[in-house]
Amino acid sequence: MTTGQAESGANAARAYEAIRSQILDGRRRGGEWLREEDLAGELGVSRTPVREALRRLAADGLVRHEPHRGVQVQDWSLDDLEEIFELRGLLEPVGARLAATSPLLDLEVLEGLASRIELAATVRDIDTVTSLNNEFHAAVVTASGSRRLGGLLSSLVQVPIVHSTFAHYTPTELTRSLGQHREILEALRSGDADWAESVMRSHIRHGWVAIRGRLLSAS
Repeated sequence: MTTGQAESGANAARAYEAIRSQILDGRRRGGEWLREEDLAGELGVSRTPVREALRRLAADGLVRHEPHRGVQVQDWSLDDLEEIFELRGLLEPVGARLAATSPLLDLEVLEGLASRIELAATVRDIDTVTSLNNEFHAAVVTASGSRRLGGLLSSLVQVPIVHSTFAHYTPTELTRSLGQHREILEALRSGDADWAESVMRSHIRHGWVAIRGRLLSAS
């Protein structure tokens, strides 16, 4: 690989992370058009790495290519979101079931994440709560030992409104969700696969009910 190719690859990775972050945190809304020239100027790179970044984002499902028009940030309907949570409700409980009896399970890591989430929640630092929550769920899936499961779930949690679930929670809903983290930990600690699967399913369903309620009330 030449120096130029290495630099181009690094720029493409940087552009991908920057645009992905802008989409996930809501700075770029669903339906917004993304112009290569504008993005290149904003990020200080050429159009080639931006084009590669947009290809990766399309593969992630975060943007879509409209023939003869350009690239647009993906927009998700209520039905789309319900389908995403239904799929998570099928897959993540399987991950929790497998993790409960897995030698890869690291309860100390999960305990630390749960405590840090609770600390961030006390000051309503929703960005940190969101980031740590995603780490918590990813750690459970990693503990399951199933690489395929992680791959299937990765695209489902990248939808902006799913990525920032806690932004839609009332204080009561947030408290309930954090309590469910503790119950997930207890189920995993006990090695009870049925319990771990059940509480993870309830946890995911609770997330969907909270988001659906906020979206319907805003419509």
